[in-house]
Amino acid sequence: MFKRTLTRSLAGAVVLSAALGLTACSGSGGSGSSAEGGVPTVKLMVGGIDKQIYLPYQLAEQLGFYKKYGVNVVLSTETDGGAGAEDAMASGQVDMAGAWYVHTIDFQVKGKAVEDIVNLSGAPGEREMCTTSSGVHSPADFAGKTVGVTDLGSGTDTLTQFLAAQNNLKTDQYTRIGVGAGATAIAALQNGKTACVMTTQPTVTAIQKKNVGYSAIDLATTAGAQQAMGGLWPSAGVLAQTSWVNGHKEAAQKVVNALVDTMHWIATHSAADIANALPPAFVTKGNVSKDDYIAALAQDKGQFLPDGIMPANGPKTVLATEKLVGVKTDSVNLGTTFTNEFALAANKTEGYTTSTTPADANG
Repeated sequence: MFKRTLTRSLAGAVVLSAALGLTACSGSGGSGSSAEGGVPTVKLMVGGIDKQIYLPYQLAEQLGFYKKYGVNVVLSTETDGGAGAEDAMASGQVDMAGAWYVHTIDFQVKGKAVEDIVNLSGAPGEREMCTTSSGVHSPADFAGKTVGVTDLGSGTDTLTQFLAAQNNLKTDQYTRIGVGAGATAIAALQNGKTACVMTTQPTVTAIQKKNVGYSAIDLATTAGAQQAMGGLWPSAGVLAQTSWVNGHKEAAQKVVNALVDTMHWIATHSAADIANALPPAFVTKGNVSKDDYIAALAQDKGQFLPDGIMPANGPKTVLATEKLVGVKTDSVNLGTTFTNEFALAANKTEGYTTSTTPADANG
């Protein structure tokens, strides 16, 4: 499933990071090592850092929380979204990936030990946006149509197949193509290349403002995910190779401390507060104004978990998704695909009350 080349991913990361000023100085130390002043440096690539589903990574930087907890996080982004960020992490190009939990299962199936060390959302944050002429109102309507995903093999690809399979559609009864995110996804709808695309805010709002399409299926909220998928579907989180985590526990804990603090900040602040804290380039782009961004975030803000804890039964729901789309998961040990160790410690350190029931070792 990992088809995108790392060269392209990393080149895009450097360009966008420079343009938006995302990266902090990496210091003199290598990844996970102690830089000047004994502060560890961690390289974290995000699968589309300006997407609302991934906003906690940059928000933590803007709020000064990485610095607060003594870690130098070098943020970069995989510009096309999709599978590139976790590929870069798995190959050692970066230490951590801001990506979907489902990929830990995919990696384990392929013999690679990767784990989710802090979970940020209980829903994919996606909506199936369909053209007004498509006639699509449920996944059953995908039959005979072409639907867009960020990239073949990405999390949106898995979700699309899952939704179709739940409605008794086989993969040869519809067509999936990669359309990227943002402008390229919008163009796929505009030029008739696809009937639908699975995408996130703020692209959803841009599609609606342009009258290109409507939201046919809601996977953007926890309520929507539970209705469409039968339970919470943990998605955005920090993925790292288990070997790296075991060798850099202090650095991992510092990153999780910063992100857990960020999740509590999100839970106790308005969408407008969040938008005001982010770089202008994140909240105003193309046809999407800052007011649009705030309205979209207010609508879908409920996807974020307030404490960074992997929710009970969440891994089982994701595993069921994988099974339904044909992934051979018989040998998967869910207990090794995530850990709540760091998030629980982070909440305890700050005296936060946790509201998420943690998943146990069996998912």
